[in-house]
Formats: sequence, C-alpha cells, structure tokens
Amino acid sequence: MRPNVDISHTLGGRIKDYAEANNLGLSEAYTEVLEAGLDELEN
Repeated sequence: MRPNVDISHTLGGRIKDYAEANNLGLSEAYTEVLEAGLDELEN
C-alpha cells in the first residue's frame, strides 16, 4: 500500500527533471530518490 502524500509542484518538477535527465520513467525516478533518501537517513 502506498501512502497518499502531497508533493509540492516544485518537488514534483525536480523529480520529473531527474527522470528525464537519467532516461527513467517517473515511477522509477521516485523509487530511486526515495531509496537514496532512506539510505542517507539510515547512515
């Protein structure tokens, strides 16, 4: 189950830009960003 999270327009745009720059789908980009953030928080 995914949480219903409000993402600001600016943050969503940054994720979209990241996806386009790295030839990823939007879902893949969100996954990468979330995993990188969790790794950073856990370390």
